Amino acid sequence: MDAAKILIVDDEKFVRRTISRVLSSEGFATFEASNGPDALRMAQEQSFDLMLLDIVMDGMDGFQVIRTLRDLGILLPVFVLSGRQADNDKILALGIGADDYITKPFSTTVLCAKVKACLRRMGLSSRQRESILSLGPFRYVCDEMRLFREGTEIPLSSKESLLIKYFFNNPNKILSKEQIYRNVWGNDVVDDNTIMVHIRHLRVKIEADATRPNYLRTIRGVGYQFVI
Repeated sequence: MDAAKILIVDDEKFVRRTISRVLSSEGFATFEASNGPDALRMAQEQSFDLMLLDIVMDGMDGFQVIRTLRDLGILLPVFVLSGRQADNDKILALGIGADDYITKPFSTTVLCAKVKACLRRMGLSSRQRESILSLGPFRYVCDEMRLFREGTEIPLSSKESLLIKYFFNNPNKILSKEQIYRNVWGNDVVDDNTIMVHIRHLRVKIEADATRPNYLRTIRGVGYQFVI
């Protein structure tokens, strides 16, 4: 099973490194962000299993980070790690979507126990982590065959859904028409027109301008590429 991925967000490097060292020793894969905007960018670019989030940070505080995550439809668990012990802060954090509120200074042993308990509750496994594919502003929920852009669902037909899933599993790779048709339609005999129609429909739904695609690009003479 792959190691659970934990994003540590704190503007103090010493705090980030201390938590990272402790969690890494327990077998977790740790990632670090020093501010709110970087944390949001990372959470949109890849899937994490848990975020450990400081509240008091310059520019964008932890409350804003939580609100933005939830507005984007990103539902990963968030543990707030804060030196502020006021009940109002705890109530606010939990009310806007935090999963736990841990006050500083805290015991690293207790933190590890809480992290493990949360991941057990979530029933995490490598299969479940891969059931949500995240690329740039997009998130694809495999089990439900649903695509979201910045929290807003994009309706897809069944074939469009399979097509986007194939691209999401192969980001930035140039895929031939033969590869696409074999993996999406299950046939080695390529129907160029069918592929082009579905690509065109998909671009209308995901691109700002379908005639000048930023994501789903045509590679002339070869096939297509989903670029992030």
